[in-house]
Amino acid sequence: MMKKIIHRTVSLFEKKQTSIFSAATVIMTTVAASRFLGLLRVRMLTDRFTADELGVYFAAFRLPNLLFELIVMGALTSAFIPVFTTYMAKDNKEHAFRLAASVINIALIIFAILSLLILFFTKELAYFIAPGFTKEELGLLVVFTRIMLVAQVFPLIIGNFLTGMLQSHKNFLIPALAPVAYNVGIIIGIIVLSPVLGMYGPVIGVVFGAFLFMVIQIPSIMGLGYRHRPAVDVHDGGVREVGRLMLPRTAGLAVSQVDSTVDLMLCSLLGARSVTVFNLAQQLQQVPIGLFGASLAQAALPTLAELRAHKNLDEFKKAFLATFHQILFLTLPAGVLLVVLRIPIVRLVFGASRFDWPATVLTGKTLAFFSLSLFAQAQIQLLARAFYSLYDSKTPVVIGGIAVIINTVLSIVFVRSMGLPVWSLGLSTSVSALFNVLALLYYLDRSVNTFNRSQLLVPSIKMFTASLVMGIALYVPMKLLDQLVFDTTRTFNLFLLTGVASLSGLMMYLFLAWFFNIREVVLFFNFARKIMRVRQPILETSAEVINGESGRM
Repeated sequence: MMKKIIHRTVSLFEKKQTSIFSAATVIMTTVAASRFLGLLRVRMLTDRFTADELGVYFAAFRLPNLLFELIVMGALTSAFIPVFTTYMAKDNKEHAFRLAASVINIALIIFAILSLLILFFTKELAYFIAPGFTKEELGLLVVFTRIMLVAQVFPLIIGNFLTGMLQSHKNFLIPALAPVAYNVGIIIGIIVLSPVLGMYGPVIGVVFGAFLFMVIQIPSIMGLGYRHRPAVDVHDGGVREVGRLMLPRTAGLAVSQVDSTVDLMLCSLLGARSVTVFNLAQQLQQVPIGLFGASLAQAALPTLAELRAHKNLDEFKKAFLATFHQILFLTLPAGVLLVVLRIPIVRLVFGASRFDWPATVLTGKTLAFFSLSLFAQAQIQLLARAFYSLYDSKTPVVIGGIAVIINTVLSIVFVRSMGLPVWSLGLSTSVSALFNVLALLYYLDRSVNTFNRSQLLVPSIKMFTASLVMGIALYVPMKLLDQLVFDTTRTFNLFLLTGVASLSGLMMYLFLAWFFNIREVVLFFNFARKIMRVRQPILETSAEVINGESGRM
């Protein structure tokens, strides 16, 4: 019977998710676990270090993230997955694996060259990206950056290509568990190493987590028959196609990295704690974006690419609109929650003893301005992938580049000319994101010979209306409970207030969704059923073992 349990468990991990929603359900479940662990590790950090100390830690991610984004994200979503999926759809598995090996090897070669350059000039680059840091803070920034650059980015590059290959095979569970392993590694570093090594603990934990991210995916990719080979075939048609598609995307990412670097520079001029405030607010609003936007978009990409490969434009539009409305349905209430309940949420998540009240208020205000465009930031994930599946990486790059320029110019004006605090960077992000999503939707509509206007707009208008009413249903009970019922200086009372207000708002949203006949409301019930189906095979087998053993006693 134990063999049966093992067999069913293995088959569960190897099972394909053949629909967008089933794939998204798997991804959302594991992303929820990953995001929870991510918030837990940040809570641990705020409990052990001050906001100024954490500013150096967060700033140390800038250069490694820049290198990773340029090498991996430029190639993976816009180029590698669509081309790899096309080969798999044509049953050309051997060619697909040769393509993967060549692209991974090219990515590692580029990484080796660029990382050496960054390592040599780390000190100068640190002074450039964080001009407001003190001499001691800059010294730590240099050391942390070098550790993360060498030991973190390498396994993440390999791991993300393995993720793309597994997702192209409609296997989403193991790739979705990889970020969970990454966060576990960081948490281990915080718990085990921080008491002895201080801030070096979480830095080493980042390295450990990156290796876990890669290693957890290797058995699954080998189970598909992939064997890595040290070959670089630049003459291969697939490799050339990946290169052609990724160049515009990489150029766009380079522009967006300028935007992120400018944000860091401006935050550092406001003080190291502003770097912490900006990053914590950004991480909170990224939870629903990753949970709903990125998950559904990630799950939709192989299906959209496959429909494009078969030239089935009508089904392509249906699949896109279904995913578009699912993302909107889930992210609108999440954005309203973060805007109205910003202070209670920040206090519950980050309110450790070393994270003071001024930092809490500033983080809450920054979070609110970020969250104004939460739905737009989530939809950009899907819209960009829709263009990539159409083998068009130029349009989202150009539009994204314009959005980045808008964001950068507004950020500089708000902070340097108008003297506004760090929350203004959240406002500039929202303005640019709204422009980005509207422009992408306009040009995608033209690319697919227009969507049905009624099918596109009517559900969206209903959802926006429901979310606005939900905001009122959140705000009124929160104010009444805060003023008349709960002493919110106590954590338990704060938790009750947040829970009661959230429940009130969400119930109103679901009622209006039912009243307006919004079909996406069934997502909640489907999601619950999917989770039960995932658990059922193991639970049933465990029951068989227990019953069998009981019969022999």
